[in-house]
Amino acid sequence: MPLHKLDDMKSDAYTEAWVEGPQSTKFYTRVYKAKEESSKAVLVFVHGFAEHVGRYTEAHPVFAEHGISVFAFDQRGFGRTALDKANKSKSSAYGKTSGPDQMGDIKWAIQHAQKEFPGLPVFLAGHSMGGGEVLNFATRYADDAKAMLTGVIACSPLVHQTTPASKIQRWAGGMIANGVPYFTIPTPLNYDDLSHDENYNKMCKTDELSKLQGTLRGVSDMLSWGELLLTEQYKKWPKTLPVLLVHGTGDKITSSKAAENYIEKLAADDKETILYTDGYHELVHEPAHREKLLNDMIAFIEKHIPKPSAVEAKL
Repeated sequence: MPLHKLDDMKSDAYTEAWVEGPQSTKFYTRVYKAKEESSKAVLVFVHGFAEHVGRYTEAHPVFAEHGISVFAFDQRGFGRTALDKANKSKSSAYGKTSGPDQMGDIKWAIQHAQKEFPGLPVFLAGHSMGGGEVLNFATRYADDAKAMLTGVIACSPLVHQTTPASKIQRWAGGMIANGVPYFTIPTPLNYDDLSHDENYNKMCKTDELSKLQGTLRGVSDMLSWGELLLTEQYKKWPKTLPVLLVHGTGDKITSSKAAENYIEKLAADDKETILYTDGYHELVHEPAHREKLLNDMIAFIEKHIPKPSAVEAKL
């Protein structure tokens, strides 16, 4: 069922909890649990900038139906982790994050999933900013990624913006961030660029858990770390770690060409790129592509689940 109103982001398909993570930060989390008899893998999911896990209420149950449990969390500085007055940490604020913090949070999320689902292979996926984060985690935490993950999926990852900010703006923002890292700035967005589903786009305009703003440090790291993927970080990808890129060719927010270029440069034994013709930024909400997207992601996971004997050898 497509997400067309705010109530659609709630369901009985998940369990929710507040879990303490790095720096004593309390994170809002959701778990979509596969039936025990069919459980075969777990997916740790990292959402994008100015969104939250509620945007995936339609998609994540599909993984659970295929035996793939999902652990998702509202990132530091976003969603309920930043805005829930009754439960959020005192130090949490909207957009208050950084590249190093995000890397530590992803490692924590993977470790949490390992404890919740012992013995199951763990896959890591992320969308947009989250897509850039999972690619960065695999290179900046390469040893951990190789040891902890069975595969990585990058959905419309932020490597470059489709229409980049000027170099002068970027330089000035980075310099100012050194002095006032958590100063809030506006981050304009044309909601019509999210998907071809007009009702979904309209819903996003009224989503109180999504603010079109960020902090200087959060935005600066997001953009600069994305670019560094293409110029430096690609060299550090673990050769044996499989990776899947899914991207719409009509994406007006993150560049599909830059993401393709990144995957091409990786010296990975197992890498795959799937492009969706004219697909906009949020493929999971694209009427023409959402079903194929989920099937493609599930097929990648199922393809890379170790054989029973290999799993038993690790236990």
